[in-house]
Amino acid sequence: MPTEAFLSAVSLETIGSPQLWIITVAALLLLLAVDFMLTRRPHEVRMREAVGWSVFYLALPLAFGVYLWGVFGSGVAVEFFTGYVVEKSLSVDNLFVFMLLLSAFAVPVALAQRVLLYGIVGALVLRAIFIALGAAVLQSGTWAFLLFGGILIVTAVKIMKDALGGKEQQVDISSMRTVRLLRRFMPVTNDYRGSHLVVREGGRRALTPLALAIVAVFATDIVFAVDSVPAVYGVTEDPYLVFATNAFALLGLRALYFVLLGVLAKLRHLNHGLGIILAFIGIKLVLHWAHGVWTWVPEIPTPVSLGVIVAVLATVTATSLYANRLDARVASSPAERG
Repeated sequence: MPTEAFLSAVSLETIGSPQLWIITVAALLLLLAVDFMLTRRPHEVRMREAVGWSVFYLALPLAFGVYLWGVFGSGVAVEFFTGYVVEKSLSVDNLFVFMLLLSAFAVPVALAQRVLLYGIVGALVLRAIFIALGAAVLQSGTWAFLLFGGILIVTAVKIMKDALGGKEQQVDISSMRTVRLLRRFMPVTNDYRGSHLVVREGGRRALTPLALAIVAVFATDIVFAVDSVPAVYGVTEDPYLVFATNAFALLGLRALYFVLLGVLAKLRHLNHGLGIILAFIGIKLVLHWAHGVWTWVPEIPTPVSLGVIVAVLATVTATSLYANRLDARVASSPAERG
């Protein structure tokens, strides 16, 4: 992880001392190493295993937030928790796209967690790069807040337009340029070969469908980073906190995927909520920029942001459950059966 790049290129106010960066990155690499060891032998993930690891990865940011509260004060802790909630909610939506990708590539259940783990590693690397670039942009002037706010508002409008229009998320593998490019330069086997990405077939090297699935996940990671990094910068300007919220939100995705596998499709109003959240943070960033130009323009405090985000997520979850229950009741009614 380019920690030195963060520290040398960014002079934004940050709690991230060199020692804290080193400890954080070392802990992150250790957790990833443990994950790779767990997925070394492909196996179908049972619900008990997935729930156990999900609880562990939810307890980590909670403990870290308590540490921040004790050492740096409530303000830093609230910024961290708010950023984490934003990232986690965006990550759940990302999981739905991962589910579509795994289905489109017909990834065996036993190999799904390996694909997800590679995707998480790729996402962490890309987020680190985008966070460093975002910090550098913020250093160039307050106009960056206007830029980030505009990106989020445009993204929110697109998400809401698709959600209100009933457009479902789809994955068209044939349209992915990275996948088409790989197929042009290297042959691809017709079947999976365990956890191997490259095999020798007919005297030449060939990719397996697993390699294509991982590349497709990497490609979607880039799109996710464009949305998530500006969103967290709308909560805190501290590059260390932005990185920490991204890392904690991404680490538990592998296990959370299997816990939410049957629930993801039922959160029908999640995109509505994400659109509202991104628009809210975009407006928050624009107001922050405007406040720097005209001091009479109000700003939105971070505790208020946390309250709004939690309220929106709770609302769309409740409305999704209610809509599902209503559909089930209609489907089981005598008139419908007749």
